[in-house]
Amino acid sequence: MNPLKKLFKQTAIYGLATVLPRMLSVFLLPLYTSVFEQASGYGEYINIYAWIAIFNVFLAYGMETAFFRFYHKTNDKNKVVSTSLVSLVCTSILFLVIALVFKDLLSELTNINVEYIKFTSYILVLDALVIIPFALLRANEKPMKYAVLKTVNVAINLGLNIFFLLLLPQLVSDNSESVFNAIYKEGNEINYIFISNVIASAVTLLILLPTYIKRNYSFDFGLLKQMLKYAGPVMIAGVAFTINEVVDKILLTELVSDSEAGKYGACYKLALFMTLFGTAFRMGVEPFFFSHAKTENPQKTYAQITNYFVILGSSILLAVVVFIDVLSPILIRNESLREALEIVPIILLASFCLGIYHNLSVWYKITDRTKYGAYISSIGAILTLLINFIFIPRIGYMASAMATLVAYGTMMSLSYYFGRKHYPIPYNMRKIFFYGGLSIVFSTLSFYVFNRNLIAGCILLLVFLALIYKLEGDKLKVIFLNKKI
Repeated sequence: MNPLKKLFKQTAIYGLATVLPRMLSVFLLPLYTSVFEQASGYGEYINIYAWIAIFNVFLAYGMETAFFRFYHKTNDKNKVVSTSLVSLVCTSILFLVIALVFKDLLSELTNINVEYIKFTSYILVLDALVIIPFALLRANEKPMKYAVLKTVNVAINLGLNIFFLLLLPQLVSDNSESVFNAIYKEGNEINYIFISNVIASAVTLLILLPTYIKRNYSFDFGLLKQMLKYAGPVMIAGVAFTINEVVDKILLTELVSDSEAGKYGACYKLALFMTLFGTAFRMGVEPFFFSHAKTENPQKTYAQITNYFVILGSSILLAVVVFIDVLSPILIRNESLREALEIVPIILLASFCLGIYHNLSVWYKITDRTKYGAYISSIGAILTLLINFIFIPRIGYMASAMATLVAYGTMMSLSYYFGRKHYPIPYNMRKIFFYGGLSIVFSTLSFYVFNRNLIAGCILLLVFLALIYKLEGDKLKVIFLNKKI
């Protein structure tokens, strides 16, 4: 099979698996924004999950990327799997003990209510324990099984959220001995969200337990040291990246209010469509990068992949901007939370830059120069922190949106600059600038000049898609429809 066709096929499946958990956020957004009557309540939820994202990186400490690198690099694959599993189990148990013992201190440091610390700790550990089992499915090119497991997780989580937040309050009766009365507590929404998450994650781990049980363990401390050396910069990059992604919500809570953080966090979710595409693409392309590193002229293939990413990403950017007034009332039920809609084009463009950055990052992963990833992401994190600290008190959540765009745009540019020196890839910059630039111009016209007029926006979108079909139609048919030119 054509390697690009195979990549896009797997990316489509990984995309489904990635879209479903993220679509959970889309499905739950109208539920949460109606359950939390005040924007401050949704802001508290956003703050908690922002901290969960940060701690997730520390508990993973770059082992997923290291696993891919050494799994394809080392002949004894069982040793790589065993060493990775043992390492993550030990660190996860250690974290759980520390978190539960020092929950009061963690509560003070994160501004998370102490009663929620227990749940966040369970979620973090359960998520850490499935990192390698899921990575193994990707490494062995089993996207369907991966997708099914992710779907099960989403179905359980969504079902429990609907039960606890919608059905349970209606099932409560005057009978004090009713089982529903026993488990229902008014104002307990965040706890119910956590309980749903914990149960879904626990079931997923149970399904993946054979990865742990049916294994002839062969732990290698020397291999672990090599993996940690490779993973260290990846973790630093991950921390910096997560700061770029979530620290704005935390700082809005601290510097302004939960209400402003809630508005920003709700409208930020509308950029989810770009994030979904970028994440799905990365899920498929990361194993592809490593498995094709030793093929003939892999740089040409990597360049083609980035070209197609830009074409598809540009289309998504313009489409979401055009239909923003259609999507926002459906997904954000609380009108007060829609006050921050002006950030959506900025966050969409920022997410687009991030997706391009992930494609460009192949050079430092293939050449084992992961320290550059740490440097680049750290620069992005510093920019994020500086812009947010300086400008949030002056312009509120618009500062957070601009900080996100500046950070990801800078990371993308730096990765391209250093990549040209260390691992030159023949990117078609004219094509990248044409599609990306035209999408930005059309989005600006639709949102600002035509004031989000749907008819004008649809015309611009159709013109853009017609240009893509005219210039790229034959090539896209070869990949997606298996047609020959």
